[in-house]
Amino acid sequence: MLLWINGPFGGGKTQTAHELLRRLPGSVVCDPEMVGFGLHRTMPKQLREDFQNLPAWRQGVFEVLDIVLRKHIGPVIAPMTVVEPAYFAETVGRLREKGHDVRHFTLLAERETVLRRLRERSLFGLRHESFAVGQVDRCLNNLREPEFAEHIHTDSIDIVDVADRIAASSGLSLLPDADGPVRTRLRRALVGVKHIRFG
Repeated sequence: MLLWINGPFGGGKTQTAHELLRRLPGSVVCDPEMVGFGLHRTMPKQLREDFQNLPAWRQGVFEVLDIVLRKHIGPVIAPMTVVEPAYFAETVGRLREKGHDVRHFTLLAERETVLRRLRERSLFGLRHESFAVGQVDRCLNNLREPEFAEHIHTDSIDIVDVADRIAASSGLSLLPDADGPVRTRLRRALVGVKHIRFG
């Protein structure tokens, strides 16, 4: 089973993916963003645009996830923002057509909530998150469409609750969340630090 976690930048996808990884035995996180970073690193900086516009990214994500889903025993978790219907069809859609059990979830929140989360995750302020900030309205508008369901509104629920809802909807059983508040904050801070983007 593939759990694709969609949502705006700053919507909680990565933290949710790692919460599921922690509590879902046998699971693995396969981050489609890494395919894009690899493509960017082969290009001069001045030529780098949104890597999702590269057909190689869509094809690469499809091929990598297809291999992992066929060969890995256990749930596969992919946290990735995809808001263009055509690109969604080339990735999520093609994996479904190939016969894979794909469960897609979009994490939604109010604009102010998303901007606050972007501010909290950046060590350098929102200016460092200029790409993400510039995409907030487009992401929220597109992702509210029915084709991007199942929608989970996250303004008033915690990451643990989001993971619980995804698991319940997918028929998966999570280990209990036994961590206290201090350990939870430290763990999430570590996940955040590991996913800081320096360009």
